[in-house]
Amino acid sequence: MLATSARLGLSLVLIMFSSFFIVIVMNPDLIRSLPALQTGNVQTFKTMFVSIVLEAFPFILLGVLISSVLQVFVPDRFIQRIIPKNPVLGVVVACLLGFIFPICECGMIPVARRLVKKGFPLYAAVVFLLAGPILNPVVLASTYMAFRARPEILYSRMGLAFAVAAAIGLIVYYVVKRDPLRPTRETAHRHHHEHHHARGENKLLSAFEHASGEFFDMGKYVVFGALITAGVQTFLDRGSLMFIAETEWLSAAFMMGLAYILSICSTSDAFVASSFATTFPAASLIAFLVFGPMIDAKSTLMLLAAFRAKFVVFLAGLVSIAVLVGVFFIDRFLLA
Repeated sequence: MLATSARLGLSLVLIMFSSFFIVIVMNPDLIRSLPALQTGNVQTFKTMFVSIVLEAFPFILLGVLISSVLQVFVPDRFIQRIIPKNPVLGVVVACLLGFIFPICECGMIPVARRLVKKGFPLYAAVVFLLAGPILNPVVLASTYMAFRARPEILYSRMGLAFAVAAAIGLIVYYVVKRDPLRPTRETAHRHHHEHHHARGENKLLSAFEHASGEFFDMGKYVVFGALITAGVQTFLDRGSLMFIAETEWLSAAFMMGLAYILSICSTSDAFVASSFATTFPAASLIAFLVFGPMIDAKSTLMLLAAFRAKFVVFLAGLVSIAVLVGVFFIDRFLLA
């Protein structure tokens, strides 16, 4: 009980510190009082950083709340029975789970980690992690609105996301045999928690404890990732790199790299991609729309908090290769 109170107290301190930091950064009087901070770049950095944090945190909060409900209220046996034992059917079901949990990649990671801890097959959790941020009704609607005049981009995005997630899920099923999750204090004290739950401890308090722990476990990486992403977006001269768009075989790789750096939420990245529609070919836009929600700078840090580094590198490599091969196929045979 003492440890629980200490963690809750630390969570409240971190909330106050984060709120204080954001208020200070958003205070224009402070900016005006410091001449060194009056440059346009610093103003842009401030706007980018705060917008990324504010965009990501609601989805992380939603994700950890779902994760906590899964941990406290949903029995392990129920979780283990959701996915069919046949891996092909399991991949299909996992791809469609995003329509049940329509959250972006920030919220997917804590949910996926919780599912694996509850006995969910690793390959299915990976499929859900990759496909969920794209194959959901919110992203479907936003992509349609952004590319209403070019429906082939919408269809290609959804189809390629399904194919990439399914292929990687099957690879993970056959290749990864060891548990890639990072050990946590929660794992070490699992028996302690189960003992208290068995004695009838208040489940709402337990759910709040799990949610607060996961929120700050994930949140600190989002803040750090937002700092990096805002810095890159502010100080990198993207206009000087636009010549790459003229080289067809490099444009897809460039847009994938741009998606990784920008770390835009999957619910709004279609509108950013549409701004490049007059410069980059359709295949490059599709690469941007599929690769970014699966792997970006912000989610990489969150993945490293949940999974071992070797597995994260393995997963990122598979996604990069699969998306490049997929957009090459789409460009040659479907968009030609």
